[in-house]
Amino acid sequence: MAGTVKYARLESPSARERLKRRRQPHWQALEEGKVHLGWQCWKGDLAGRWVLRRYIGKHKSGQDENGRDKLVAKYRMLTLGLADDANGAPSDGVKVLNYEQAKDKALAMVASPKDSKIQRITVRQAMDRYIEFKRSEGKSVADVQSRGTAHILPPLGDLTVSELTAETLRRWLATMAASPAQMRPKKGKVQYRPEPDGDEAIRRRRATANRVLTMLKAILNHAYDEGHVTHRDAWGRKLKPFPGVDAARIRYLSIAEAQRFLHSCDPEFRSLARAALETGARYSELARLEVVDFNPDSSTIAIRKSKTHKARHIHLTEEGAAFFTAHCAGRSGPELMFDHAAQPRQPQADRSSGVSAPWKAAEQARPMRQANERAKLHPPISFHGLRHTWASHAVMNGVPLIVVAQNLGHKDTRMVEKHYGHLAPSFIADAIRAGAPKFGIEPDAKVTVLR
Repeated sequence: MAGTVKYARLESPSARERLKRRRQPHWQALEEGKVHLGWQCWKGDLAGRWVLRRYIGKHKSGQDENGRDKLVAKYRMLTLGLADDANGAPSDGVKVLNYEQAKDKALAMVASPKDSKIQRITVRQAMDRYIEFKRSEGKSVADVQSRGTAHILPPLGDLTVSELTAETLRRWLATMAASPAQMRPKKGKVQYRPEPDGDEAIRRRRATANRVLTMLKAILNHAYDEGHVTHRDAWGRKLKPFPGVDAARIRYLSIAEAQRFLHSCDPEFRSLARAALETGARYSELARLEVVDFNPDSSTIAIRKSKTHKARHIHLTEEGAAFFTAHCAGRSGPELMFDHAAQPRQPQADRSSGVSAPWKAAEQARPMRQANERAKLHPPISFHGLRHTWASHAVMNGVPLIVVAQNLGHKDTRMVEKHYGHLAPSFIADAIRAGAPKFGIEPDAKVTVLR
C-alpha cells in the first residue's frame, strides 16, 4: 500500500492562501494510503483546483542490482473543479467548489463504479471524444481522423492518458519523423512512399510529425479541459516540436508555365484550374461554388464556407471577371459552378449521358498529374500550388500583403509574410540594387543559353 502523505490545511480560502504555489498538489487523506483530496495551484494562478488521487497498487519499474523487480506506487488523478479561493469565484457547487463540496464529490466518485471508466480514459477514447466535440462545432474532422488513424492510434491508442510520459511521447515523435511517408492504403494494406534521402526529405518528415503532434496535443488538451486528467506535464513544455522545419520551398508557376499548364488540362478540368489561378481559392472552396456566388457588378466571388469557417469575398481582376462572366453566362443561380462528367458505376456504362457530378475530395489529383506530364512541368505543381501561384505573382506585382491575406482568407499577414514576404518589393532589395558593387563584367559573347 502507498505511504502516508503530509496533512495540509485545506478547509478555508485563508488556510490555502498560506500554502506554497507549486505544481505538486497539497494533500489530505480521505482514506489513509488509498484516497486523497488535493488542492493544486500553480505560480501566478488566481485560484487553485481540487483534485482526487486514488492508489491503484504497485507497478514494476525496472530491476535492482540483484535482478529483483522494483515496485513503485501508482496513482490515478482526476480534477474535481475549481476552488473557491480568495482571488477566485465564489462556489456554485458545480464548477467552483468549496472544501466540503469537493470532499463530498470526491467520496461520491470513489463510491461510483463509473469513476474507473473516466479515470482510465485512453488516447483512443480521448480522440473519439475530441472528434465528437469538433463535429458538434461544425468543423471538419477528416484530417484528424486520417492522420490520427495512421500515426496516433497504432502506437498510442491503448495507452492511458493520465499515464503518458514526456519520454514516451518524445520517442513516438522521433519514430514517426524517421519513418517513410505513407501512401493511401490499398485493400487494407499500408504502403509507404519512397522518398529520396537528403535534408529536404528529413525536413518534410519532421514537418509532418510536427503537424501530427499538434493534433495529439489538441486531443489531450481537450481531455484535460473535460476533467479526465489533472495535469498535462507529459505534453506541455517538456515536449517540443522539431525546430526550423516549416520553411518549405513554395512552388509556383511562371506566367509562361501557367499558360502551358492550362492548355494541357482536359477541357472539363481546365475551367476549375483557371478559377484557381484567377482567385487563389482552395480546391474545396471552388468545388462548392454555385453560379450565384459570382457577382458581376462588383467582380467578386463569395466564399460562403472556407477552411476557417469564415465567409469572405474574393476580388477579381478584369481578366478574372471576364472568365467568370463567360463561364456563368446563361446558367441558373443554384447550379454548381464547376462540375464534371459523372463516373460510371459499371465499366460498360454510357459516359455520354450528360450526367454531371461535383468535384469531390482528391478527384483533382489525376487530371493535375496528366496536365503536369503534358506540360512537362518539373517539378510538377499541385492544385494547391495554383493558389501559391496567384499569391506569389500578386505579391511580386506590389499588392499589399494585407490585401493578399484577405483574398486568401487569412486573418492576418503572418502566413503571407512567411511564405511570400521575400517576393515583395522592399527597401532592402532597392538598396542592394542601387548601392551594391557592380563589377562591369561583360557576358562572354561565345556563350549561349541552351533551350
